[in-house]
Amino acid sequence: MTRLLTVGRALALVLAAVFAAAERPNVLLAIADDWSYGHAGVYGCDWVATPAFDRVAREGMLFHHAYTPNAKCAPSRAILLTGRNSWQLEEAANHVPNFPVKFKTYVEALGDAGYHVGYTGKGWSPGKAAHADGSPRRLAGPHYGRRKLDPPAEHISDNDYAANFKDFLDEAADAPWCFWYGALEPHRAYEQGSGERQGGKSLDQVDRVPAYWPDNATVRGDMLDYAFEVEHFDRHLGKILAELEERGEIDNTLVIVTSDHGMPFPRCKGQAYEHSNHIPLAIRWPGGVGRQKTRGFVSLTDLAPTILDLAGVVPTKSGMAPMEGRSLAPQLLLKSLLVNTSRSHLLIGKERHDIGRPNDAGYPIRGLVNERYLYLRNDENDRWPIGNPETGYPNCDGSPTKTAVLDAFGQGDADRYWRLNFGKRPDDELYDLQKDADCVNNLADDPDYAEKLAAMRRQMEAELLAQGDPRQRGEGAVFDAYPYAEPSRRGFYEKAMAGRMPPAGWINVSDFRPEQNEAFTAPESYTKP
Repeated sequence: MTRLLTVGRALALVLAAVFAAAERPNVLLAIADDWSYGHAGVYGCDWVATPAFDRVAREGMLFHHAYTPNAKCAPSRAILLTGRNSWQLEEAANHVPNFPVKFKTYVEALGDAGYHVGYTGKGWSPGKAAHADGSPRRLAGPHYGRRKLDPPAEHISDNDYAANFKDFLDEAADAPWCFWYGALEPHRAYEQGSGERQGGKSLDQVDRVPAYWPDNATVRGDMLDYAFEVEHFDRHLGKILAELEERGEIDNTLVIVTSDHGMPFPRCKGQAYEHSNHIPLAIRWPGGVGRQKTRGFVSLTDLAPTILDLAGVVPTKSGMAPMEGRSLAPQLLLKSLLVNTSRSHLLIGKERHDIGRPNDAGYPIRGLVNERYLYLRNDENDRWPIGNPETGYPNCDGSPTKTAVLDAFGQGDADRYWRLNFGKRPDDELYDLQKDADCVNNLADDPDYAEKLAAMRRQMEAELLAQGDPRQRGEGAVFDAYPYAEPSRRGFYEKAMAGRMPPAGWINVSDFRPEQNEAFTAPESYTKP
């Protein structure tokens, strides 16, 4: 297998070099904010209409096992931009970090290679990126955001993504270009009921509600509001593809459509379960043969080396740090006939995401996923996994679904929803994804699975050690020591206990549930919002 991978890599580089010498391809990355795998027509979903994504998949390659190694905005986007896993990115493993100067992005590398680069909407965010001299750094290129529109619902961005893409193309002239279309949708907040009112959807269209949420009108309506925002992202993707066709550039453009992580609901975004890290991915490439599918495992780390290969930029000469990702160029250029560079598994994990624990502590997880099983190791499981109840469980965006799950606390059989989404966790978790894709039946204590759990843990730890993960070396405290880039987020817990609750717009007032933490004794200065 190693020899095949090496030969495939060499062939891909040769083909990429020949292709680039003739005409370097343009690069369009379209990335939604908080869009889960499976929620697209081409994946068989009837309640989310995505004709533009479906077209890219039909005319290119559709991926069924694409994952982000870290299911939160800033670390996931850092992974995509650098081709490195989050535990290899120092501060950038965290949410709202200072982006290390030492890590160059593929966009910066293409800019150095003569590409016209830029982005609209959300690039790498949130956090601070600066050069060594303190000047602002554009990790995804210059921003194009002058064109505005009347949003179809409250909370949808007024950025006219497609019109701003036109402005970008007008400035590209004859240079090859690299554009990052970063929609702010379907990130929360949503206009409640927009999926039914503006989207013309009905609650019975939702084919299933995950087993970790109550199945009721509130949750189904929330899912439809999410679907309406996914469709907004897709509509602008369709306009962008139409613009490329009109200009005669679509067949010289590498089109990648994906998401940074799963949907902004409890037990999804910000966690490490199947619906957290599993993401949509379709790629259309110049000279490609359409209607291909792959079930091999693909990581967001793979996109940067793929883009560089197809652009004729040698990664080792690009100034980028060594990448953990594998180029997909062999699969794309060689049509998967000679070489298969796909994996049988991937590593996932997380460090500190949002605020809300004493001493700005995170909730570290490491895991391994393959086609059958998901294994997770919770390294500091004495901590609250979503943040403390008395600070609103901040690593989960406020929503009708979050409120419904929080209200299930202590309510008989319904209490299981709260425990699955917000309760503390065991050391180890093991799920059979073929039987339990919702990850609600933990097999870690089942003696029939003891050998499987031990084998996956050994494999995970050996690979993490080989990748230089500080936590695997016993140095994980370094991730908690990195300060938030935004001073207002530092010491949030301590400020809240002192009666100086900082603003946190993504947490609803009703999310603060100090009564759900039996160990919490509120100081006199603490005031629930």
